[in-house]
Amino acid sequence: MKDGPDIALIGSLIGDPARANMLTALMSGKALTASELAVEAGITPQTASSHLARLAEAGLVTPHKQGRHRYYGLADDDVAAVLESLMGLAAKKGHLRTRTGPKDPELRKARVCYNHLAGDLGVRVYESLLARGHLVTDEAGLIDLSANGEAFLTSLEIDLSAGAATRQARCKSCLDWSERRYHLAGSTGRALLARFQDLGWACRVEGSRLVRFSQDGERALTDAFPLPA
Repeated sequence: MKDGPDIALIGSLIGDPARANMLTALMSGKALTASELAVEAGITPQTASSHLARLAEAGLVTPHKQGRHRYYGLADDDVAAVLESLMGLAAKKGHLRTRTGPKDPELRKARVCYNHLAGDLGVRVYESLLARGHLVTDEAGLIDLSANGEAFLTSLEIDLSAGAATRQARCKSCLDWSERRYHLAGSTGRALLARFQDLGWACRVEGSRLVRFSQDGERALTDAFPLPA
């Protein structure tokens, strides 16, 4: 076997249908128990626990014990970004397992991607920040906030120092599975989604990845994040 990252191991872990269903359920950003994930995967709790042990050993999920229960969540943004990219590739190649339904247009419009905003409105935020020079790209292709971007987000009362104490990157490009363009991840993407909720522009739909904006909230977002004509 050649030296280097073992993508075959990661691929085999994600590629199992039961594990794929559990990982997809965790894309909501909500920690779930093995029993809850077993329901999502259509398997027994014992089998789910075995799968989760393998995912935890590989660093794809992180268990948290609270009282008598053990909850599982995605390990970090990197895992979410890989899953979102794989969803985009599957959709692009026509590998869809579910029929479109009433919620499908709403999910494509705005949904949570682990802990940040995805969908059409998430892409709009990213492209607006980029077009106005609030996001800048370095020679390595990594993005970060410009001085103007920091000032703009501060004007929205977003505390940019909140992510400094964590190991999470401040800004990351995350390929959106439905739009096949980028939305903003990292501590800034997380802070933006939280701020949209604090302002009353949007709310999370319980038990779903759906983020629902009010009419006034969507209008406020499009005003705050204009796109070039």
